[in-house]
Amino acid sequence: MSPWGSSLRRLRQLRGMKQAHLAQLMCVTQSTVSRWERGELEMSPAQQRDVQRLLEAHPGPAQDAALKRLVQSSTHKVHLICDRTHRLLAVSPSRLAEWRRPLSELLGTSLLVYATPEILQAESTLERRGWYEGMQSSLQITTGTNASLPIRPGMALWERVPLADGSAGRLVTAVA
Repeated sequence: MSPWGSSLRRLRQLRGMKQAHLAQLMCVTQSTVSRWERGELEMSPAQQRDVQRLLEAHPGPAQDAALKRLVQSSTHKVHLICDRTHRLLAVSPSRLAEWRRPLSELLGTSLLVYATPEILQAESTLERRGWYEGMQSSLQITTGTNASLPIRPGMALWERVPLADGSAGRLVTAVA
């Protein structure tokens, strides 16, 4: 999938938008949007500029609240952090139970101090991947193990999401 395709898909998911609605905004057909998202069709420079404008539109506080609510009610092991500072913004009950720490101790604090070597290594690759420029909006990583804030070896999915204040959040989901 091209970077534009994953960005388009993320844009739609964050805004609860169907491919048909995005197609209408972009003055193309739904099948064209589908092909862009799958990386089967390249966008013209003008279309890329239009998509860039759409992607730069920041969600409002209501969308941030909805995202936090979704995380907090998820049955999956998921948490939301600030993409730059790694401060915990929201956590699902199953993830919090796994961590065995009170929410008051973790909420608003950086989780980077608990990162395993594998997580730190993946973190060190983000700049060259274009993560912060929106060239890549999701990444599957190996987690390793850490006993201080129980992290089990396995896979996790990182997904970069825009927040209302112009910063980015990162959804971290355990992958079975």
